[in-house]
Amino acid sequence: MKRNIMMAAGVLFIGSSIAVAGEARSVSYATNGGSASSTATATGNATALSIAGATNGGRAVSDSRAHGERWGYGESRSVAVADHGLAVSRANADARGYAGGRALSEAESVAATVGGVAVSNSDALAHGSYWGDATSRSFSTALSDHGTALSNSRAISDGIFGGEAVSISDSLADTFRGYSVSDVEAVSGASLYGRAVSDGVGISVSGPGRNGRADVYAESRAKRSGYSRSNASVIRIVR
Repeated sequence: MKRNIMMAAGVLFIGSSIAVAGEARSVSYATNGGSASSTATATGNATALSIAGATNGGRAVSDSRAHGERWGYGESRSVAVADHGLAVSRANADARGYAGGRALSEAESVAATVGGVAVSNSDALAHGSYWGDATSRSFSTALSDHGTALSNSRAISDGIFGGEAVSISDSLADTFRGYSVSDVEAVSGASLYGRAVSDGVGISVSGPGRNGRADVYAESRAKRSGYSRSNASVIRIVR
């Protein structure tokens, strides 16, 4: 669903290798009394894209921030679309690699509403040092049709001393004239050639006058050539 929304918004993002400089793109469009604000900030080895669109008195706020340090590369994408409602989207990617360690962080946030409120927050934090690898991917989507949808996604990875840590977090909140919340966090840590993988998925969907909530936390740790994997998923549909 997120990919379709990104395509509908006219977004094409290419690039998964280590960047050599920062690149930021910001686009905002408002019509028929709408208000749109977009901010994109990229520092170091990073790419940030922010898009906001509002119409019919709606308000859209998009904030995309990416940071990549040394052997780290961060990429963030934020989209907010509102039709006589409020949409707020925030994406934050922070990748830091030290002493030969590599880090990759990817954050994507989409908030879209028609006559309601949609708030999406996505954070991807990765730290690799001493030949360790860390990868964090966070995807958050909030969709509302005359209701309130709140989506939060966080992915945190720490790989040190040759360890490999991978965290993937995916959150979706969708509602039609109701209230829906999805909160997902995935954490992984690996050291001394260990490998840790953590996956978290949360989906919350609610109908008219109903409340839906999905809370997910996944954590994995590995060291000394160990392997650890954690998967946590919650799907809650209230009609």
